[in-house]
Amino acid sequence: MALCLSALALAGCEKSQSPQDGAAKSAAAGKTTDKHGHEAEKSGGHEDGHGEEEQLKLSAEEIAAAGIRTEELAEQEISEQLVLTATIRPNQDRIAHVAPRVPGRIVKAHVNLGEAVKAGQTLAVLDSLEVGEAHSAWLQARTAQALAKADFERAEMLHTDQIIARKDHLRSHAEYEKSKAALAAAADRLRMLGVSPSPSSDGKAVSAFPLTTPFAGTVIEKHAILGELAQPDKALYTVADLSKLWIEANLFEKDLGRVRAGADAVVTVAAYPGEAFLGRLTYIAAVVDKETRTVQARVEVANPDGRLKPEMFATAAVRTGGRGKGLLLPEEAVVLMQGQPTAFVEEHGGFEPRSVELGEKLHGRVVVKAGLAAGDKVVTAGTYALKARIMKSQLGEGHAH
Repeated sequence: MALCLSALALAGCEKSQSPQDGAAKSAAAGKTTDKHGHEAEKSGGHEDGHGEEEQLKLSAEEIAAAGIRTEELAEQEISEQLVLTATIRPNQDRIAHVAPRVPGRIVKAHVNLGEAVKAGQTLAVLDSLEVGEAHSAWLQARTAQALAKADFERAEMLHTDQIIARKDHLRSHAEYEKSKAALAAAADRLRMLGVSPSPSSDGKAVSAFPLTTPFAGTVIEKHAILGELAQPDKALYTVADLSKLWIEANLFEKDLGRVRAGADAVVTVAAYPGEAFLGRLTYIAAVVDKETRTVQARVEVANPDGRLKPEMFATAAVRTGGRGKGLLLPEEAVVLMQGQPTAFVEEHGGFEPRSVELGEKLHGRVVVKAGLAAGDKVVTAGTYALKARIMKSQLGEGHAH
């Protein structure tokens, strides 16, 4: 049966009694009269669809058992906010697509999807013919440089003792300098391939090399398969630093004058109701999308515990700098009844459901735009118990005439 909810209450109404006092007085009454003169039982009953408001009468014991508490609404100063629907994205400045610099066969894959990694940690080991050749060339250059150095040192000593001619001394020095340049070039070649120039334990050329991550983060993509030939144009891993995230939203053209980069923002997600994540508006695009007439905006928020996940839907409330007064209601005071946000008001010794129009959410509270007034005593705990009683009465009772 359709439930009629009351209109906006007047702020100057007489103050309601406490739930227990009101219940004690209502127990004696027990009945109300509708606009047709019919008497109807009100203890958990429901209206007959003629338009009068439904009111629940509970005893003090029932109120205590349901944990019902009330709060008197009063106007509060609130910061004006622009609420944007957003999506959480990884920080694009802290995301790395890790691929080898040369073709190579994957011989080891050390990390898995979702794993946390440290800066410089080895993700996989690859074997490459090109790396083997470059390492062999470096070893040869290293040996040639050692021989040239020894020859130069001997020639310098002999020249000092005037045993060899000056031109022989200069020739050995030139060979030594040439060998040093060749070694440096071979080392640079290895570094370009992503390999550190160092000798192996047995002195032989090494073709295997590690694929490492440039910074700490989380592996959000993995394409490394053992035995597969990896190519430089295909990332084997994607590593993202998720300690800071981007909250991306579209800002309507008409709202551009209300916000500025640097403004504080509060981010909320459905996964953590009642919780707020503080951030800052860091970017407003310079160009308006000609199709949607919106501008991309970005809020940056810290995510040290990793609870926020990329691709989550979010709401970002960006402060506009303006201030005003309004009514704030705890979010838990509002329930959905027949698809309509509803709050319960203690009035005349009972609890009356009222349809409310809500605005933006602020740190676990929500702005009431219509349906309630300052001075109303609103149920802030036990609302679901009251809703359950109404639902039960609607299902279990017929018209009361």
